[in-house]
Amino acid sequence: MSELTHLDQDGRVHMVDVGAKTVTERRAVASARVLCRRETLQLVRDDKAPKGAVITTSELAGIMASKRTHELIPLCHPLALSKVSVTVKLDEALPGFRLQAEVRTQGQTGVEMEALTAVTVAALTLYDMLKAVDRGMVIEAVRLEIKSGGKSGDWAAEEESR
Repeated sequence: MSELTHLDQDGRVHMVDVGAKTVTERRAVASARVLCRRETLQLVRDDKAPKGAVITTSELAGIMASKRTHELIPLCHPLALSKVSVTVKLDEALPGFRLQAEVRTQGQTGVEMEALTAVTVAALTLYDMLKAVDRGMVIEAVRLEIKSGGKSGDWAAEEESR
């Protein structure tokens, strides 16, 4: 069994000390989907959603959320992020939206949680902005796609079927 990094020798929770870790370029990409009715997609495409600029607002919310991950997830380190991008794209085949977030930093710990937080809050914002017309939307498939940097090196998720 591996040593649990967030527990001290007495079993108490603590933030991991990353002070001795090497500073490296860290990158993470996360994705999610929001499924909705075709009529909902059409409203967004036509810029007729009741709450306005749905995609732009969702992308901005994701960026803002990534910068506050340490305030939301216990034991996450506050990080100086060098890049955050969130994209929301309409996908007729779902029907719905495909979301992706990319986060980068030069640091001693990774940015996986920041990327996952960004994409999740962007999806929640989509839901909030469209719930008046489609309460049955589904947020699904939130996952880490890629992480790079640090002692453990690079990692990529297996190809998704949908």
